[in-house]
Amino acid sequence: MTIREVSEKYHISQDTLRYYERVGLIPAVHRTAGGVRDYQEADLGWVEHAICMRSAGVSVEALIEYVRLYQQGDKTIEARLHLLQEQAQLLRERYQQIETTLKRLNYKISRYERAMETGVLSWETDETTEENCHVPRND
Repeated sequence: MTIREVSEKYHISQDTLRYYERVGLIPAVHRTAGGVRDYQEADLGWVEHAICMRSAGVSVEALIEYVRLYQQGDKTIEARLHLLQEQAQLLRERYQQIETTLKRLNYKISRYERAMETGVLSWETDETTEENCHVPRND
């Protein structure tokens, strides 16, 4: 596939694809004899991996390190495992923060919806909305 086709398939810019390859977020893409990128199935797998991981918030640095380790072969399996475990833990922590924030937003939405019905905005104490979210409640 051409870079244009890959760009359209995955809804990312050609510049982003070039950047991913340049910084090592994906391994070097197969090229034609004339030097034109010719994405093969393995290349597409790396593009999908990078898009998935980046959309979840995995850092560019972690992904570059993963690709670097992968390219060194099976002797780096343990290091890759540890890197993936660390990233999974970071995502779990981020997910917990998102859950806390979502609870807070739902509480605020419920208060505003109630205010629309009653004409009175009130803030009842709800300790679950206060956890780990340091923002004034009555805004």
